[in-house]
Amino acid sequence: MRQDEFDLVGLVHAPLHESVRLAGLGLAIEVHPAPLGVLWQQRYLPLRLAQGDVDLLWSPLLTLPRRLPVPGVVTIHDLAILHHPETLTWRVRLSLLPFLDSTVREAARILTVSHSVAGEIAQQWPEAAARTDVAWNGVTADFRPASEPELAAIRERLGLPERFVFFAGTVEPRKNLDLLLDAWEALRQESAETPPLLVAGPDGWGSRATHQRMERLAPAGLRRLGHLERSDLIAVLQAATVFVFPSLYEGFGLPAAEAMACGVPVMVSNRSSLPEVVGDAGRLFDPDDPVELAALLHDWLGAPQRLAAARARGLERAAAFTWTHSAEVHARSFRRALQERNPTRTGTAPVAPVVTVPG
Repeated sequence: MRQDEFDLVGLVHAPLHESVRLAGLGLAIEVHPAPLGVLWQQRYLPLRLAQGDVDLLWSPLLTLPRRLPVPGVVTIHDLAILHHPETLTWRVRLSLLPFLDSTVREAARILTVSHSVAGEIAQQWPEAAARTDVAWNGVTADFRPASEPELAAIRERLGLPERFVFFAGTVEPRKNLDLLLDAWEALRQESAETPPLLVAGPDGWGSRATHQRMERLAPAGLRRLGHLERSDLIAVLQAATVFVFPSLYEGFGLPAAEAMACGVPVMVSNRSSLPEVVGDAGRLFDPDDPVELAALLHDWLGAPQRLAAARARGLERAAAFTWTHSAEVHARSFRRALQERNPTRTGTAPVAPVVTVPG
């Protein structure tokens, strides 16, 4: 993909925190204020697209406007709205469900982040399979293993223990953190030598009981880190002994890929896309079975050789996830959508513009 292949402009209903950075990357931003994003997408956006200076709409937000005067490409990150609606807020459900079916049926192309989700789309909408492209998420270069001197400095700066189990993610029902708390607490009760558990990430919806439980477990060695700045999150990840991601459902599971890129052994649930992301580099467990997870943790934490082998496999696996490859798949989808609209287009000339719609 050439950087000048597409002229890009972002349409948003509220100012973005990263507008300056995006502008520096060549993405112009148009802000058209509206109180609700879903109303803006369905009512205002079609009028803006009909002005004639737009060739293609790309929505990274799971849905497209029902009235679409230009070809639309949509990214469907996951289908949690169908498979696990109980793990989403009513606001999210109301903003997605009324428009998902029409989006899939009308989209010129569909992008998704894993073959797992592509299979779910094909099962739900068989006619959409031929229009679906898989673009794995990428891992940026700052997620990398740290040297021993770097690790010593990280532990001193952040007050980290020599060994610890780590979880990172929003504390909400779908992340299934309580399963990890069950497994870790059982191990800690059996042996005080069990490494501490560190939890990073903000509180999401439905997290009060889990948060209160973590407070009760603090004297046993659980440490709540809350939201971390990116550099600190990477540092803690680099210093972790094992990363555990017990999510019930993920479209991709980027934290697991980032952990592998940092040379950290990973354990993930055996559901949705996580086995696809981890491959044979990590250990899989039933996210409904804390006993199984506890046994796997006990096995790995007591076997330095297995941890070392998992680090090596994880680094090799993580190398497959690049944003360059993702961008190439996106560009190919855009070309196909434009080609289907205008069969005489060769796909080699820039188009103006491809429109993205951030939140």
